[in-house]
Amino acid sequence: MGLRDISAVGPKDWAEVSSDEPEFPVLLIGAGPAMFGTNEGPWNIALRLENRLGPRLKVQAIVDINPKVAEAALAKKRATFVKSAYEETIIVPSVKAYKELVDAGKVLAPKAIFVATPPRWRGSLEPGKDLEVQLVTAFPEANIFLEKPVATNAPWEKSVEDAKAIGEMLKKHKGIVSVGYVLRYVRGAREMKRILEENHLTVMATVARYFGAYELAYLSDWWDVSKSHGPILEQGTHLCDLSRFFGGDIDTDTMQAHALEAYEKPAANLSKLSFSEEGIPLAHRVPRATSATWKYESGAVGTFVHGTLLQGVDYAIEIEVYADGHQLILQDPFGVPSISVRKPGSDIPEVIQIMGDDPYQTEMDAFIDAIENPADNRILSSFEDAAKTYEMTWYLKNSASASSARLREKKGIKLEA
Repeated sequence: MGLRDISAVGPKDWAEVSSDEPEFPVLLIGAGPAMFGTNEGPWNIALRLENRLGPRLKVQAIVDINPKVAEAALAKKRATFVKSAYEETIIVPSVKAYKELVDAGKVLAPKAIFVATPPRWRGSLEPGKDLEVQLVTAFPEANIFLEKPVATNAPWEKSVEDAKAIGEMLKKHKGIVSVGYVLRYVRGAREMKRILEENHLTVMATVARYFGAYELAYLSDWWDVSKSHGPILEQGTHLCDLSRFFGGDIDTDTMQAHALEAYEKPAANLSKLSFSEEGIPLAHRVPRATSATWKYESGAVGTFVHGTLLQGVDYAIEIEVYADGHQLILQDPFGVPSISVRKPGSDIPEVIQIMGDDPYQTEMDAFIDAIENPADNRILSSFEDAAKTYEMTWYLKNSASASSARLREKKGIKLEA
């Protein structure tokens, strides 16, 4: 996801990080790529934690059902200068097991909990998928950071209802809660938001594009809609959320979408997949591209196009925001970001390059700052708001699926699941 720039961010020298303040005990849930990094993109929660807290960081435990994955991650950390953060870290299979150790006085209760498990195992009120309920019950004052999206469960109506209920529950939680919609923290996005607010502008239209590079996407579950529910829910959600960040709540009844399905050859052919799709039935393969339109509750209109179709490593991401006399464009937020601003008085847009921006670090800093100084709460994505983005992505996915079903019936196409 824009590997030219922020994925090159490395660990900060801990000599540069103040260690005068008390130790900061944390619990990590999930030991996969989002938590410890991957060559597929710049996400890496542990790295940003290390850079922010330095030697104050004390990881009490990692919760993961696959201890070998957690052990491998710990081994790498313990072989570097950040090892003091992980020297006493234990691996446990569940929140319940960790809570029992806390109650026995064998480990510290977490000041903050970081969640990066697959979304299909959380965001629900169903036992076994009710991670948020488990956390607030076990640790009623802990601060919680969760990766996006808030869930990917079915049936979708119940899943959205559950996500909204959890949002209401977390509003009453004593700790700080943040959801990782990182594009809200991109410096260019925040500058565009500032321009709109300072000029008292109301957004009239948004146009968003998110085209992913697929060569390094090797996890077969991601390519199987019966397991992941498709790229709109897990990947396109970034731009759906950013569209809402600027345009506000959407009128879900106005959503219309269409998809290029995997069986629509030759347009759907991908020539550089890093694995074979043969084990995935055609009916379950992810769409290659999806387009959608909608209206916001304000009356403004929105458009989004998503595709999993680029080769190489860099993604192509852009959002245009229009208001009276103004055109604001954010380009390449994970690569070499820039914003283009056209405003009254000139037809020539001003292009501003934004170098050295790491929105993942900005997001982490906002979370830690809110914990240590609640009066300085700069968190941009609550669970309650993230649940609205989750609902939006389901309406988009369902509209595209319904359109594809109508076309299959029209053309006499039958797929075996």
